[in-house]
Amino acid sequence: MQHYFKHYLFFFIVVFISFKSQAQFKDTAKWKALFAVGVNYPTTDGFVKGSYAKSVNFPTINLGLQHMLTKRYGVKLDYGFNRFSNDDSTPEFKINYSRINAQFVYDPTEYFTFLPMRLRTVAHAGPGIAMVKPLGTLRDNKQTYLNLNAGLEVHYAINEKVAIYADIAYLYGVTSLDDYNPVLSGLGAFNGSVFNLTFGLAVSLSGCQYCD
Repeated sequence: MQHYFKHYLFFFIVVFISFKSQAQFKDTAKWKALFAVGVNYPTTDGFVKGSYAKSVNFPTINLGLQHMLTKRYGVKLDYGFNRFSNDDSTPEFKINYSRINAQFVYDPTEYFTFLPMRLRTVAHAGPGIAMVKPLGTLRDNKQTYLNLNAGLEVHYAINEKVAIYADIAYLYGVTSLDDYNPVLSGLGAFNGSVFNLTFGLAVSLSGCQYCD
């Protein structure tokens, strides 16, 4: 009898720990650090006529700090770096596109009851500053302007503190390209929009402190 009791006790302990762990996956950590790497595509209308970048460029690097005010709403401050270069059929250039954005964060996961326990969705949007710096002899064509960032993240929890995630984002440039005469003197200038696709880690910084 004692032998069976030990088996039953072990079974219920495992079930209890499992349910407790699953519940924590649905909790929302107040503070998170985010790091992601991926690729980017800058729109062709952001370059001077006759010039455009490759359709897929590497790298894109995003670093962020997120604070959730409630389970659904929060804010995020993040820095992003993109490098893109000319397509084979256009004059040669390389451009560093850096940005800093303050974003509003919305987590609608609790409404998607069909999602697996470990999955979470996060939408984000907000304004920022974009800093465009051509490399080499084109450095005089650097620009700084307002941008708007909007995107959607899908997180998969590895454990209570760490999740892997994918983020697809659109960076809209709120500016217009300067007039260059001749046009080629504006090579390396960019004021357009950028699509980013990144994959990374989200790490809880608040331990077991979750939003109410």
